[in-house]
Amino acid sequence: MVISGKVKGLVFNIQRFSIHDGPGIRTTVFFKGCPLRCLWCANPESINPFPEIMFNEAKCIKCYKCINVCPFRAIIQHFDKVIINREICDGCGECMNVCYSGALNLCGKYMSLEEVLNEVRRDIPFYQASNGGVTASGGEPLMQHEFVKELFKIAYEEGISTALETSGHAPWKALSSVLKHTDLILYDLKAVDSKVHEEMTGVTNKLILENLKRASLEAIPIIIRIPIIMGYNIATEEDIHKIGSFLSKLKGIERVDLLPYHKFGEIKYRFLGREYKVKAKPLNKEFISNLKGIIESYGYKTSIGGLS
Repeated sequence: MVISGKVKGLVFNIQRFSIHDGPGIRTTVFFKGCPLRCLWCANPESINPFPEIMFNEAKCIKCYKCINVCPFRAIIQHFDKVIINREICDGCGECMNVCYSGALNLCGKYMSLEEVLNEVRRDIPFYQASNGGVTASGGEPLMQHEFVKELFKIAYEEGISTALETSGHAPWKALSSVLKHTDLILYDLKAVDSKVHEEMTGVTNKLILENLKRASLEAIPIIIRIPIIMGYNIATEEDIHKIGSFLSKLKGIERVDLLPYHKFGEIKYRFLGREYKVKAKPLNKEFISNLKGIIESYGYKTSIGGLS
C-alpha cells in the first residue's frame, strides 16, 4: 500500500527468535491479509487486509471510556457489556488508546521498509550463529508482494537469508518477483482435490498447484507444509497418498512437514467477534505416524510439526 508516497506494509506481528519458520533462529514478519478462508485458521486476525480491534472481554473493567472516544460510534454499552459494531469500525485505534486495562488491542500496523528492516537487523548476530534469517509469513505475504520483494532484496544485499511462507494463491508474476531474492520456500498445501480444497478454504487450488509446479523449477529449496485437520482436508489416508503422488512429480522438494490440528487460535475468534466452527479432534500419535510413513514412502524426508 502506498502511504504519503512510500510503500508501506500492513503487519500484524513481528516474531523474533522464531525456530519453526525456516532454518536457524529467525525473525518472522507476519503480513495481514489473506485470499483464503481456511475453516481451521489459527490466526484469524491475519485474514482481513485492514487493521482490526481485538476485544478481550475478560480484561474489560467497564469504564466505558472507549464509547466516548470512538469517532464512528462503533462501540456501545448493552446492559453491562461493551459491544463493537465491526461493520462501521475502521480500526483507527482511538478506543485502544484509552483502554488502560488492555482489553482492546489494535491488530495491524502500517510499517515502512526501514521500520521492518530495523526489527530484522536487531538479530543479525543470531542469524550468523545459527544460519537463520528473516521469514515473510501471514496471512498471505504475496498480497503485499511489492513490499516483500523490496524487503527481501535489501535483506539479500545485507547478507540476511530469506524464506517465504505462502499458500501460493497469487499471480505467478507476484510470486516470481519475490523468488528472485528468496533462499527457501515454505509452501502450504491443504489438499490436491480441488473440490475439497474449495470447500475448506473458499478457493480452488488450481492456481496454487500451478504455482507450486512452476516454483519447483526455480532451483530454490521447498518445504511443503500440510495441515492435518481430520475430517476436513484429510479424511482418510488416501488423501495423503494423493498429495504424495502429486509431489512425486516435482523437483526441489526438500522436506514435507505434517502440521497436526490444534485449537490454540480458537480464543482469537472470540476477540474478533467471530464464531469458531471447526469440530475436529486432536490427532492420535498412531494416525499421524501412519501419515508420516505414507509421505516417506514417496521418497520425502518428513517431519511432524516441523520437527524431525
